[in-house]
Amino acid sequence: MSHLPNTLNSYWLWREVSAKLGVSNPTYRYWKSTPNLKLNNKYLFVQKQTLPQKYEYVEKILTDLSGHLPIKYASDKLHVNEHLFSYEKMKLYKEFEYKYVEDVKFVNIKKFFTEFGIKVGKNSIVQLGKIKDLEFAPNATFYNLKNDYGIVVYD
Repeated sequence: MSHLPNTLNSYWLWREVSAKLGVSNPTYRYWKSTPNLKLNNKYLFVQKQTLPQKYEYVEKILTDLSGHLPIKYASDKLHVNEHLFSYEKMKLYKEFEYKYVEDVKFVNIKKFFTEFGIKVGKNSIVQLGKIKDLEFAPNATFYNLKNDYGIVVYD
């Protein structure tokens, strides 16, 4: 599968980790063997199976985010307004699966891409929008979605 939907397959949301462990927010900075990832300078994630040994037990109760992305990050990467994932009145809202973790809303991009047969390379640029607003290029692949929406993948 593509890079975009798999970004968080091997990460936990730091906000959930710190809440379950009862540790302060900057604690992850002192865990040198625990790589972290920041998305949009807002969401912090720590790599799975790298927590310090005394905290490994918490991994069994953390939420798996495989295939999911925070809605703000997903909207930025898909070049679409965040409202698409925020309001049920949006035409494509119900096409996506959502998950809330510690008041952060995630969208299951992997499931959406799989259902529509969308293939995205690691360095591809993806644009989701109304068909009339999309730009097509010779090196792009177009996917027609529902309700006059489409996706263009630029390789």
